[in-house]
Amino acid sequence: MKLVIVESPTKTKTISKYLKGDYVVRASVGHIRDLPKSNKKAIDIPGGFIPHYEISRGKEKVVAELRELSKEADEVILATDPDREGEAISWHIVQACGLNELKTKNSKLKTIKRIVFHEITESAIKEAIKHPRDIDANLVKAQEARRVLDRLVGYDLSGLIWKKVRYGLSAGRVQSPALRIIMEREREIRAFVPENYWVLTGEFETEKKDKITLTCGEEPKNEKETNRILEIARKNPWKVVEIKQNETKRSPRAPFTTSTLQQTASSRLGFSPSRTMGVAQKLYEQGLITYMRTDSVNMSKEALPQIYTTIEKLYGKEYLSPRTYTSKSKSAQEAHEAVRPTNVALKTAGGNDEQKNLYRLIWERAISSQMTDAKMMKTKVSANIIQQTTDNKQPTTIPNFSVIGSVTVFDGWLAADTDAQGEEIQIPKISENESLKLLNIDSQDKQTEPPGRYTEAGLVKELEKREIGRPSTYASIIKTINDRGYVVKEGKTLHPTDTGEVVSDFLENNFAEYISDSFTAEMENKLDEIAEGKREYEKMLKDFYGPFSKEIKIKDKTTEKLTNLGEADAKFKCPICSGPMVIKLSKNGKFLSCKKFPDCMGARKMDGTEMEGPKETGEICPECKTGKLIEREGKFGKFISCNNYPKCKFIKTSPEEEAKKKTGVKCPDCISRSKTTNASESTNNENVGEIVERRGRFGLFYSCSNYPKCKFAIKARPTGKVCDFCGSLMMEGTKTIPERCSNKACKNHNPHKLK
Repeated sequence: MKLVIVESPTKTKTISKYLKGDYVVRASVGHIRDLPKSNKKAIDIPGGFIPHYEISRGKEKVVAELRELSKEADEVILATDPDREGEAISWHIVQACGLNELKTKNSKLKTIKRIVFHEITESAIKEAIKHPRDIDANLVKAQEARRVLDRLVGYDLSGLIWKKVRYGLSAGRVQSPALRIIMEREREIRAFVPENYWVLTGEFETEKKDKITLTCGEEPKNEKETNRILEIARKNPWKVVEIKQNETKRSPRAPFTTSTLQQTASSRLGFSPSRTMGVAQKLYEQGLITYMRTDSVNMSKEALPQIYTTIEKLYGKEYLSPRTYTSKSKSAQEAHEAVRPTNVALKTAGGNDEQKNLYRLIWERAISSQMTDAKMMKTKVSANIIQQTTDNKQPTTIPNFSVIGSVTVFDGWLAADTDAQGEEIQIPKISENESLKLLNIDSQDKQTEPPGRYTEAGLVKELEKREIGRPSTYASIIKTINDRGYVVKEGKTLHPTDTGEVVSDFLENNFAEYISDSFTAEMENKLDEIAEGKREYEKMLKDFYGPFSKEIKIKDKTTEKLTNLGEADAKFKCPICSGPMVIKLSKNGKFLSCKKFPDCMGARKMDGTEMEGPKETGEICPECKTGKLIEREGKFGKFISCNNYPKCKFIKTSPEEEAKKKTGVKCPDCISRSKTTNASESTNNENVGEIVERRGRFGLFYSCSNYPKCKFAIKARPTGKVCDFCGSLMMEGTKTIPERCSNKACKNHNPHKLK
């Protein structure tokens, strides 16, 4: 018998189809050993940073089964993932199952082999079986060094933060630099001073009675200059002064790496990085795509001919343009492949909608990467006044008013990746010196915007750019700072919480070197050197931990405990004793506390409203029937819960908070159903729900109060109006677009693009 060990049960099903006869395929179900939770016995630092591993909880049966099967096998083939993590899992299987001992005893086991493949296809598996190797000790040491390093940094820094800031907080070697990057952007936003400017837009009519909208080439910074341009524009006739045409090219993008896959899935599908990797893992295990943790943009010589044939078949020979891409990352492992379909003949694949959507992205990117450039014809039409008024008091010239049109001449790679195609702007036929009739000219006052907060896709891009982390770690970094409550996702953007800000400030003030870009990137490079056999495991950890542990001890002695975060605004007095207040940090964020605490228990929110302690409502808990209902103040306002918590987890929003969440707008889906069933023609029917504010894992949204019976939902607060174009609810927009249609398919969803 030949025992093949993989990580995933799904993988066993796929691989079993390709290995018949004497092969038995089993899964370790991920890692089987790890460092213990207690840090005291986790790492023997004096002995040379030797980790002490324990069988992971719940994996005892897995290890026992693999060991028993190994006793009956002639050969054990370790087929875990083709990266450091996979190499380490193979090594742990050998150690935990005692395979080397079995091999030396009088058991049937004769050989232990390691095989590597980047796609789960019959040809790839059988080719890997033909070329086995030993476990790569350098890759195992690199993974072990990362695990030990993260434990040392995480436990030591977190322990200090517990002492100096608040119990239960944490820091990490890679999560803390990521949090710092988010906080740096937040400080930029807070320091930003907006400037006023005006956008001038004119609507004109050509000699052929076609309409054309032109925008002023300059944006005046004051109202006086704006009014001057408007006055001159209205007094004088207009003509076309220049028409410029030029053909531009858009080249296709490289096949997906882990980073670019996460970024594109986030912007197009709304997937978080961890969700993207979870879905990609399923596709990989089903043998539909190549390995999804990679920083390479290469595609195999075996895959390219199939891609070329598919392009010619689907689009024609004129669309084929074989290309080679080079990774921008210095640490890219070019021996790996980019993420691509294992069989491009399958245009659609996957077991559910999210798998199908992600597969489609991967298919489109792989195919389009080998296609010709798209050709665009860009036309710029500029107009100005014909006669200049004679006014000695002020200049009579005004800037050109222009529009840039773009038309696709040849779609090239955009034929495969249609979502990458921008909106075409058609310009009516027009010629130079042609007269124009000004129909209307208007100005809109605006303000410059601060830099935007990071989206998850933007943060992944920034981490990759600064060489913080590696393909396998981007998703876990973002998930960690989310789970710790250091950031919250509102819409698509990441906002630092009060807790995140305090932790980042503490680390930046006390451990700036250890959470800097240069230090973090340098540590990643050193781990890469261990993987390549160019650096010693023990020396690398010793060189780091010696100075680091000393710094921890110094800060422990010299840094004062952050009992408060500064004085509160003098206008906010204690609601009990009228004394001064200070800013403090709770698990729900910052609040104002009486300076005399604990002698005085007065407290306020940061906006100055008084915080009340828990108080009984006089009701009995409807769930456990024995507890009393208590009104409490939480992170998102008041709520009512049972005093038997945590035994009883009954919870509901307080009537006060419930009233705040109501919008007064009736649900259009409920109204439609009510009319269809002839229950009532009135929108006041009791079965018709109201749109209310809710909070989900992606931030605030608005949905029907009849959920789950009615699943109507929109992203922003409804204004109560309906769209003139499609009849859908209108919702609040942004500063520049105050109101927009809630229907994405409606052109009024982007009213700024309407002519």
